[in-house]
Amino acid sequence: MRTARFTLDPAFTVGPVDPRLFGSFVEHLGRCVYTGIHEPGHPSADADGLRTDVLDLVRELGVTAIRYPGGNFVSGYKWEDSVGPAEDRPRRLDLAWHSTETNRFGLSEYVSFLRKIGPQAEPVLAVNLGTRGVTEALELQEYANHPAGTALSDLRVAHGDKDPFGIRLWCLGNEMDGPWQTGHKTAEEYGRLAAETARAMRQQDPGVELVACGSSGQSMPTFAAWEATVLTETYDLVDHISLHAYYEPHDGDLDSFLASAVDMESFIENVVATCDHVGAKLKSKKRINLSFDEWNVWYMTRWQERATTFAQDDWPEAPRLLEDNYSVTDAVVFGSLLIALLRHADRVKVACLAQLVNVIAPILTEPGGPAWRQTTFFPFAQASRHGRGEVLDVRVDSPTYETARYGTTDLLHATAVRADDGTVTVFAVNRSRTEPLPLEIALGGLGLTSVVEHTALADADPDARNTLAEPERVTPHTVGSTTLTDGALEAVLAPLSWNVIRLA
Repeated sequence: MRTARFTLDPAFTVGPVDPRLFGSFVEHLGRCVYTGIHEPGHPSADADGLRTDVLDLVRELGVTAIRYPGGNFVSGYKWEDSVGPAEDRPRRLDLAWHSTETNRFGLSEYVSFLRKIGPQAEPVLAVNLGTRGVTEALELQEYANHPAGTALSDLRVAHGDKDPFGIRLWCLGNEMDGPWQTGHKTAEEYGRLAAETARAMRQQDPGVELVACGSSGQSMPTFAAWEATVLTETYDLVDHISLHAYYEPHDGDLDSFLASAVDMESFIENVVATCDHVGAKLKSKKRINLSFDEWNVWYMTRWQERATTFAQDDWPEAPRLLEDNYSVTDAVVFGSLLIALLRHADRVKVACLAQLVNVIAPILTEPGGPAWRQTTFFPFAQASRHGRGEVLDVRVDSPTYETARYGTTDLLHATAVRADDGTVTVFAVNRSRTEPLPLEIALGGLGLTSVVEHTALADADPDARNTLAEPERVTPHTVGSTTLTDGALEAVLAPLSWNVIRLA
């Protein structure tokens, strides 16, 4: 196998990592909330019904901004249902996921959950622009953020939340380009409504940050034209535009699946080009950044097959939906997606792993039972812990392989982040399913002299996964053969592996 190489130099950087890049997503979908985050009566539950075993894992995961309450769910959401005494809240049909929503967990419980995670957990609230509009968004904003002295802020105080929630980042709807979305709109319809909502929210608070809905995927027939139309209406009123992307193997094509980040990087770069084109047309000096506020490996075809079997008269509470159990292969692809986000840290300022618990999530739980880490937990936790600082420009010289979906693709996918203390962490994936990949890195001008640690997530069984019966079957292990001599690092990346190499 030919050696992969790249050079790191402190003079060549991409940009700083925004902490919000390590965000996540909580939607009222399946068991993400109920028996995931919130389970009164569980042996670990606190006084608010929050599972403390899950809270511990969420802190370990290192998530920052947490988007709520959807997702498709938000397009039928009445925020008023989710406040006040829990026993008085109405039960509603959730059209998005064909479920019954009890509203036992609502806005106050969400904010309490974030506060218990810690100060790093920032709220990101989506407003319903599917079945509702400007008035309801303003009312929610006033309830959540105004200190006191108005009808809605005083109502919040009466409900037991004296202090405002301090929500700065708001999503203007969700996936409004999708025909599956309740209240689906054309780009012209949505762009106008988003602009009206943004303008009004800024009248109430000029300091809010706003995310306009971009395309639900690069494969959407309206992709790019949607962004261009929406941004023409909203460019001076919003700060970010959203991207959503999920990946799974198709027809057993694992080689293309392992190259999924090729599509993610293309998606990011095409949206950036569209944003900058609109800015140029408008002669604006403002720069729109990206909020990749849904991303993950998701076996979506399984969900679509199951969705056709639902009884139309059955509206269950918190059913088991989208509970993918991730393998080592999935975790390597997942790590590669994280690398793609970091490689574009100059423009991707928010990213939300969808979702946090049970639903295509890094954490799984059993009702009344344990919580445990999926294989994907480890790349996210390591990137959040060691991926803070300045992203260095990484341009690889790598052996390649052929994929059906993406053509000729590098076997090595990598990035590197330099922390404020001068230490550097390299994140690298070997996409080869059968061969180890020798790696050489030239470390010019960085003053690095030692390998602090090299860990890898890999397994002789690429389908190995963590389950209720074997919750620690897969964990990262130490690689002891990596060396750093005279500014040159040498390592070997195992087949089908996610690697974290820390240098000082």
